[in-house]
Amino acid sequence: MRSASVHYKWIAFSTLVRKEVRRFLRIWIQTLVPPVITISLYFVIFGNLIGRRIGEMSGYAYMDFIVPGLVLMAVINNAYANVVSSFFSQKYQRSIEELLVSPVPNYVILAGFVVGGAARGIMIGVVASVVAMFFSGFHMHNIFITLSVLILSSVVFALGGLINAIYANKFDDINVIPTFVLTPLIYLGGVFYSIELLPDFWQGVSHINPIFYMVDAFRYGILGISDINISYAIMMLLVFVVILYSYAIILLYRGTGLRN
Repeated sequence: MRSASVHYKWIAFSTLVRKEVRRFLRIWIQTLVPPVITISLYFVIFGNLIGRRIGEMSGYAYMDFIVPGLVLMAVINNAYANVVSSFFSQKYQRSIEELLVSPVPNYVILAGFVVGGAARGIMIGVVASVVAMFFSGFHMHNIFITLSVLILSSVVFALGGLINAIYANKFDDINVIPTFVLTPLIYLGGVFYSIELLPDFWQGVSHINPIFYMVDAFRYGILGISDINISYAIMMLLVFVVILYSYAIILLYRGTGLRN
């Protein structure tokens, strides 16, 4: 009986994941191509044109220094965008109610959407890394840390996208967080600079930015340099996952924004 229940939950989970993956692959021109174009422009403008004037950053050519941050920026944006748009679309069309009244547990529904969003983020990360090879001497210092940060960052922002979608009441609401919260956090998260260049006060501010830990740990995985202890950065990512997962599952159980 228990094995049948587990098998049923696995079928529900895998179906949700396949649906999410097929959704963004079906419109690959809108989901996969724009990030490649955007990151290429960043490499050309910030890496080649501005980077030549800056010179080195933390002992590396500026182009090499910004590669990890730019790759992770693409991962974050796409993991977030996939879940917030997909979940809110189903909520807006009221098809999400079919899932909520089904015997599928809420944690399975949550996992399906999050893994689907993380899959898009990771796929974009791989594509962006391939693009980076044409602009930089891309190499891998520690593949375990690189993959761990890639997966954890995707999961964190997939969860964030789902929470945004739960609270959103109209399509405009799903753009508020990316515009006024996500973008500033990314640009202030050490993507284009080392926080050692900042005054003490702003270094302290950077340490409450979750994206800083992601970028710094990911940069260590690729280049082997870091502004903070990597174990601490990984621990912080795990804390973010636990907090956002707990909050998201509570919202689903309460039916917040879903049972109107």
